[in-house]
Amino acid sequence: MSALPFPRILMGPGPCMAPARVIDAVGRAPLGHLDPELFEALDEIQERLRGVFGTPNPFTIALTGTGMAGMESCFANLIEPGDTAVIGVHGFFGERMVEIAGRYGANVVRVDSEWGIPLDPAGIGDAAAYAGKVKLIACVNAETSVGVRQPLEPIAEIARTHDALFLVDAVTSLGGLPVDVDGIGIDACYSASQKCMGCPSGLSPLTVSERALEAARNRRSKVSNWYLDWGLLANYWGGDRAYHHTVPSNLLIGFREALRVIDEEGLQNRFARHKSASDLLISGLAELGIRPFPSDEHRLPTLNAVRIPDGVDDAAVRKQLLLEYGIEIGGGLGPLKGKIWRIGTMGESATTRNVTLLLGALRSVLQ
Repeated sequence: MSALPFPRILMGPGPCMAPARVIDAVGRAPLGHLDPELFEALDEIQERLRGVFGTPNPFTIALTGTGMAGMESCFANLIEPGDTAVIGVHGFFGERMVEIAGRYGANVVRVDSEWGIPLDPAGIGDAAAYAGKVKLIACVNAETSVGVRQPLEPIAEIARTHDALFLVDAVTSLGGLPVDVDGIGIDACYSASQKCMGCPSGLSPLTVSERALEAARNRRSKVSNWYLDWGLLANYWGGDRAYHHTVPSNLLIGFREALRVIDEEGLQNRFARHKSASDLLISGLAELGIRPFPSDEHRLPTLNAVRIPDGVDDAAVRKQLLLEYGIEIGGGLGPLKGKIWRIGTMGESATTRNVTLLLGALRSVLQ
C-alpha cells in the first residue's frame, strides 16, 4: 500500500482536496481550547461563515464533528417525542434524516421521490396539510448519493404556510453553490468542512435562526444529547466562553484559513469554478459514453453522479484508478451500488487539471 501514488487526487463524494495553506494551518502547534488566540479565530470563523451561509444569525458556528453531527444536532434540539416532522427523501441522506428524527421520538411523515428525481413540493405540501400540527419540515439541498440539486424556495414557502421550522442539509452545497439561508427562509442549516469548504473533515458548519433557537429554548424537556445541546455550545462560542468540550483547535485554525481562501476567491467566482469543472467533466465523460444519472436541469455541479457503462466492473475500475493513478472516485450507495459512479468536483478538487487527469486515466482504464 505504501507504493500508491501520493498525494491522492480526491474526486469522490468527500473528503476532497484542501489548499496547501489550509493544511499548513492545521499542522501548526496546537492551542488550548481557552486560549485568547483561539477565541479570536472563533470570532472570525463565525463572521466569515455568516457570509457563506447568507445570514447574520448570531448562532453560526463550526460544530465539532462531521456533517452527521450537524444533522443530529438539529433533530436533537428541535424535536421532542411526539413532534411531527415532514421529511423529504430522494436519496441516502434523506433516509438518514428519517432515521435520526425517529430516534428522537418524532412522528415522521416521509415524502419520497424516486432516487435521482427531486422532491415534488406538492407532495410536501399535501403531507403537511394532512399531518396536523407540523413542527419541522426537512430536506437535503444537494443529495450526495444521487447528484441531485433540490430547489428549496417552494418547500420553504410550505414551511411558512404551516408555521413549521425549515431544516436543510447543505453538506455538498455550502461553498460550492448559493445557499442563501435568509433569502430562502431556512431556520436551521448544516454542512461539512471536507467538501466545498476546502478543509479536512471533522467540523460541521451550522447556522440557526432566532426562531429555531427560541423553539429549542422552549422545549418541554432538556435536549437529550448533551454534547450537541445548542444552549451549552452557545455559552462557549458566545461571550461567556464557558468550557463545554475540548474543541479541535488545529482543525478550527485550518477552517479559518479555508474561509479566508473562500473570501479571497469570492463566492460568485467559486460557484463559477465548481460549475466549470463539472461541465468539463460531463463533456469529457460523454466522449467515453458515460452519461449523467440525474437530468441536466437538476444535476449538481459539486457531485457528479454518472451511469456506469454496461459490462464495466465498478469496483475494479475504481481500484485501478486509485492504485495506478492515485485518483479516488466514489461508487453508488443503496439501490445504486454498482450502477453509478459519484465524482466530486468540490473545493480544491474542482480544477481543470484534476478533471483532465481523471478523464485521461479513466480513458486508459476503460480501454
